[in-house]
Amino acid sequence: MNRCISNFDFHVTLKPNPHISLQNSPFAELRHHQSIGTTMASTSHGGTSGRIKNLTSTFGSDIQPLVAEIRTTVGVMKDIAVQLEKDNLPDKVKETEDAVVELVGLSEHSVHFSSAVQAFGNRYKPGEQLTDFHKVLEDEVLQFRANRNSDVQRNPLVRQFKEAVWKVHHSGQPMPGEEEEDIVMTSTQTNILNFSCPVSGKPITELEEPVRSMQCRHIYEKKAIVQYIKSMNNRSQCPIPGCPKAVDVNVLVQDPSLAVDIDELRRTSNKETNVEDFTMLDED
Repeated sequence: MNRCISNFDFHVTLKPNPHISLQNSPFAELRHHQSIGTTMASTSHGGTSGRIKNLTSTFGSDIQPLVAEIRTTVGVMKDIAVQLEKDNLPDKVKETEDAVVELVGLSEHSVHFSSAVQAFGNRYKPGEQLTDFHKVLEDEVLQFRANRNSDVQRNPLVRQFKEAVWKVHHSGQPMPGEEEEDIVMTSTQTNILNFSCPVSGKPITELEEPVRSMQCRHIYEKKAIVQYIKSMNNRSQCPIPGCPKAVDVNVLVQDPSLAVDIDELRRTSNKETNVEDFTMLDED
């Protein structure tokens, strides 16, 4: 669906690609490989599972640019909506908000799908019978969504959009239906729940291979968390203090939003550092 938002001579046209399905996912190729026959699968289980794991991991990387582009577009649309609100054009603001919700929903769907594909690749082991990839994928997506807040309206991007528009005429006032402390948090709220790996102690902006748990959404250095899990007999509780969720290697994924989240955090940290440096120079 194409959506055009206009304000006088300013136009933004969005062309998201919603066709994220089995037809253009690794599962189309996986089904082809598995159909070669159970004899080949039974003699080369390691090679087959390794091939599938590589394909599913690559799929996550392919989705990442879409997620990054959606976030950039939502940022532009937020600026447009602020100007529309200043111009007292509420209908245009609502149209822009609806488009943002639609885009953020697409982004979340992409992350759900990619994470489900990777989770399947982590645990897949060829058997004597052909795997029903379509059924397996549906089950994985449902499981992943069950562990996530499915309310797009509470997504940080949507909340930040609404807050920016609200502040045009209501600066310093909480939005209807929300507590004041929630509004204060919105400007810094992200999809990142922890800012350092609980095992290695490294800041997540310095992790060589970051992964996120599908169960609790906490982020770790892959090598460190895998070693930690193995030391706990391959299944343990998340090492974040107070987190009740279990963690195992099968639920560790590099979802498409992870690299984007970390990159945004890195840029924000650099900006804050630069501001601090200039402040120190002014004091000198």
